[in-house]
Amino acid sequence: MDSIHTPNRSSPENRECIWMQAGIVRKRYCQADYLCSECRFDRMLQRTVEKNRKQKQEGNILKGKKGEIVSWKEKLHGLPPTQQPCIHHMKKRIEFRTCTNEYNCGNCEFDQFFYDQYAVHAVVEPVEVIDIEGFKVPQGYYLHYGHTWAKLESGSMVRIGIDDFALRVLGPPDSIKIPLMGKTIQQNRAGIVFNRRKNQAEILSPISGVVTDVNPRLVEMDSGLPAMDPYSEGWVLRVHSKSLRNDLKKLMIADETENFLKKEVDHLYQAIEEAVPLAADGGQLAGDLFGNMPQLNWNKLTKLFLHT
Repeated sequence: MDSIHTPNRSSPENRECIWMQAGIVRKRYCQADYLCSECRFDRMLQRTVEKNRKQKQEGNILKGKKGEIVSWKEKLHGLPPTQQPCIHHMKKRIEFRTCTNEYNCGNCEFDQFFYDQYAVHAVVEPVEVIDIEGFKVPQGYYLHYGHTWAKLESGSMVRIGIDDFALRVLGPPDSIKIPLMGKTIQQNRAGIVFNRRKNQAEILSPISGVVTDVNPRLVEMDSGLPAMDPYSEGWVLRVHSKSLRNDLKKLMIADETENFLKKEVDHLYQAIEEAVPLAADGGQLAGDLFGNMPQLNWNKLTKLFLHT
């Protein structure tokens, strides 16, 4: 059995681009967590490869460095069979394994095994984290205004969770109700139910799609979510989305997320000041605000921040 592991992604030098590993480009490091379909550099090279292929078919002589560019698959086919690395090894997901299917991943039994076993249970490890007055969100994660996040995976798969802000405001849940596998969820509609004591909050889904997996740790949890990183082992579910491109346009990322969270922190301080005068002293807010400040109104918090 191949050793499947989660790599240390803290340093870009650990993430050589697929085209660099194949020897097509001299130096290029992945900034997209190996989601090649989302990478502009990959699309640019693919267009160059296709252009070169057409030129060769027409009998034209290709000149310059661009004319030498071939696909990374074609380049690797030139290696001895025992040295042709599996794409999952190139993406730092497994130890070395040779490709046995000529890089036709769509009908590869190991590729299917990998996504059935590894992708469901792998821990998402954020590369960089934005810190807004103590509230955190990783770079590369899409954020919904209802404080859920979406992390793109291979193909049209998306991992979904509840962000650090919502969990620290509402505190540790007693249980989380998650849609069953096979169910369809809709963007901007309630898809997850958060239960705390006698209170309940519906949480909006950031993405539309069919639920393919749920986090077994949450299904079996006993108020265990706060002990888990909400952006890694505390993920809630995974969906397969057919409307991903349009859905992502309605989410926030990078600077948009930072600006949004700053405004949300201001709104939170205002809510605390109204409920507990002088409680917000300007320092960073601790976790479990609802539990530590019973004067805060649950319905007001969920309406203000979850929009439900």
